[in-house]
Amino acid sequence: MTRSVAILGSTGVIGTNTLDVISALGPEYQVTALAAGKNVKILADQIRRFRPQVVSVQDEATRTELRHLLIDLPCQPEIEVGDAGLQVVAGVPSDIVVSAIVGSRGLLPTWTAIKRGATIALANKETLVTGGDLVMPFVRQQQARIIPVDSEHSALYQCLRSGRPEEVQRYVVTASGGPFRTWTADQLATVTVEQALKHPNWVMGRKITVDSASLMNKGLEVIEAHHLFAASYDKIEVVVHPQSVIHSMVEFVDGSVIAQLATADMRLPIQYALTEDQRVQSSWPRLDLAMMSSLTFEAPDLQRFPSLRLAYEAGRAGGFAPCVLNAANEVAVEAFLQGRISFLGMAKLVESVLHSHQTGNPVSIEELLEMDAWSRRMAETYIGRGGGHV
Repeated sequence: MTRSVAILGSTGVIGTNTLDVISALGPEYQVTALAAGKNVKILADQIRRFRPQVVSVQDEATRTELRHLLIDLPCQPEIEVGDAGLQVVAGVPSDIVVSAIVGSRGLLPTWTAIKRGATIALANKETLVTGGDLVMPFVRQQQARIIPVDSEHSALYQCLRSGRPEEVQRYVVTASGGPFRTWTADQLATVTVEQALKHPNWVMGRKITVDSASLMNKGLEVIEAHHLFAASYDKIEVVVHPQSVIHSMVEFVDGSVIAQLATADMRLPIQYALTEDQRVQSSWPRLDLAMMSSLTFEAPDLQRFPSLRLAYEAGRAGGFAPCVLNAANEVAVEAFLQGRISFLGMAKLVESVLHSHQTGNPVSIEELLEMDAWSRRMAETYIGRGGGHV
């Protein structure tokens, strides 16, 4: 049976790996639509190779450049632009939508895909961090489906095949600890952008790499796990596992712990999502257990890495707090990458905005978007007043 796939974020790490997986899976999988930002050369190559019906780019200048690169292509796709273009791509008839846009921009197009009952291969954790209280009921209402792509959530999802949700004692989310796992607080005060972008185990985009270094990414994953698995925050535990071999674990009430192990290769969880829970032969690298000297574990240090603590606090507070956390963090990461605030200043900024927001419970996507915009304005104001320099 042929399965059609649309990809939101096709030129990023998840998007390019998804297309590798589709190529390996063969002609049963067809690409119907692609959404990218400004990386037109990669997108043009993807269009020539996979022949989507519709594509979307960030702005008019990028659309003009893309048309020029495709001038010799006999059958060109429809080219859309901006956030409206993302909505068009998400709405193109397809069985599976891979949601891999970075940040809260992924919420609306993912909502559009859910609305038509598609299966969502979810790599955009911000969709659930920002709007999980609205998104998950909408998934059930529209008889859509979410299959996680993040390696940690895919691992939990796979481990849960060993038992029923009511039999779960703990969801254990593993973290590599990032490049600064052993650094002192004084050393963390001196972190440069170049150092933060050197993840020890994974190749990822700039934003998620910085989030991984601060452990904010793990905090966002905790909130995502809460919504994906209807799990109490008291049952979700983060454990630092520097080797990144065990991607997550589930402990059941009888004391059994089921773990999912694999190489640090995103193609495995992507394939598991695209095949919708089916085990399919692959050529991806295998684990060589005999070559591993040890697998180690340790508790995260919430004093040196306060972003994880803030995420737990925002998740437990609920309402608008996770949306505020995410929006402020997106501003903080971008400001850090631009050299406007320090590494430790990111958590200070997020905490300041969290403490300033008006509590309440969103009843619509529009309210979430308004709070997202407010949080970004507050974060910029904080930076403008000299905050974030620690």
